[in-house]
Amino acid sequence: MTDQKTFLSAALSGLIVLGGSATAQGMPEDAMQSDPNRANPFAFAKSDAKEAMLEEQMAAAETSGDRVVGGEVAADGAWPWQVALMVAGAPSTPDAQFCGGSMVLDTWVLTAAHCIYMPDGEGGNFQLAPEQFDILVGTNTIAEGQGERVPVAGVYRHPEYDDRLFDNDIALIKLARAPGVAYQTINVPDTEFGEQLDQEGVPTIVTGWGLVNGAKRTEAMMQAEIQVLSRDACNNAMMEARAGYAAPRLIEAAGAFQLNQQETEEVWSAMLSRAPLPLSPNMICSGTFEGGKTSCQGDSGGPLVVPLTDGSYIQAGVVSWGLVGNGSTTCAEDAMFSVYTKASKFVPWLNQTVSSN
Repeated sequence: MTDQKTFLSAALSGLIVLGGSATAQGMPEDAMQSDPNRANPFAFAKSDAKEAMLEEQMAAAETSGDRVVGGEVAADGAWPWQVALMVAGAPSTPDAQFCGGSMVLDTWVLTAAHCIYMPDGEGGNFQLAPEQFDILVGTNTIAEGQGERVPVAGVYRHPEYDDRLFDNDIALIKLARAPGVAYQTINVPDTEFGEQLDQEGVPTIVTGWGLVNGAKRTEAMMQAEIQVLSRDACNNAMMEARAGYAAPRLIEAAGAFQLNQQETEEVWSAMLSRAPLPLSPNMICSGTFEGGKTSCQGDSGGPLVVPLTDGSYIQAGVVSWGLVGNGSTTCAEDAMFSVYTKASKFVPWLNQTVSSN
């Protein structure tokens, strides 16, 4: 990890000399960290303003070429454990899909806690009730007549989910019945195997129906091949970006309070010493060194899988959060990485929840 003194000299001291404002790559003015659905994926899927926002961003994206976020259309029948969380009562269209998930047992879906527990717009949070959404199973295409919409019987988020830091961002959904269409379940690694998978360079694949090409909705499931990156490296990049964002604001505040440079540096060091690392040990960082392959809005809760030597797959992660683009409400398409809940850390909780419900 880059130490505090490096952050100080690179971000604070340099800006004292240069002045002016600085916005870090992938860091908008109002967000240091964002899940791919901003704050409330369910409300986004139900919002009347969503269509206008998407149309505006799609028009802006037309000049950039028809590029998905580093991925490609998944083949029919691929990733048969992938499911979509859909607004109950809405037609089977991409507009009704607000998160992803994976079948881990015949009547249990694994997803992200922020997909079912989210801001209520009044300073608090609410958890989705089972009747507010259902699960689309058995299709790679979100369209009428494709797959099966299965009702939800129960919703269970991790009791230590931190909606500020997106730590412990994991949840289970109990289905009212097993799906009547073809599907498969996917295994989650135990703690020991999970540590083996959480190593730099391990190949991973993320799938889902998230936004593509600057906010276009997609009926077709997409897939992107990425790799596990060092958590330390990802934390370092995030902390440097945050330092670049915060430093000019600290300098402005220090000037207002007539602090000298030494006093400003002391305040800066105190802030850094208290700042939590963006990625906890409960998270996996995955992406590419060149950037441009990432999960995006709508992918949250979906699986990050690792191919095994026997041709099967195992679920290492759950899509949790990523960076948003400057001046955008969606993901930063050139981001080097996104962050995933490390599923193996939660096997005891998963087993306990299933056995007691």
